[in-house]
Amino acid sequence: MKERLGVKSNRPLADFLPTLTIAAKNLATEMTNYNVEENNLHGEKSITDEHVLNNTTIRNMLGQRGIKPEELPPAEDLKKLERKVKQQNKKLIKEAGKLP
Repeated sequence: MKERLGVKSNRPLADFLPTLTIAAKNLATEMTNYNVEENNLHGEKSITDEHVLNNTTIRNMLGQRGIKPEELPPAEDLKKLERKVKQQNKKLIKEAGKLP
């Protein structure tokens, strides 16, 4: 996945995942959390099976809507965005000091 998105091996994949992919992963995880409590699941195997099922369900739903997560373009580099926001904040503070 890193190679497909052009992510260097030393960088976290999550910094480049499209928001739709992150939301889908979060939904599958929350479904797992809910079902673990609701169905009183215990043990690594049963919880893992539940999580795999939820991920498969979400992937199938996306596919039904014509969305293929592996074909989504990468998001903008999170670290670059953080630096950009920091620079803009500094610039705003500097310019605000010049106001009458």
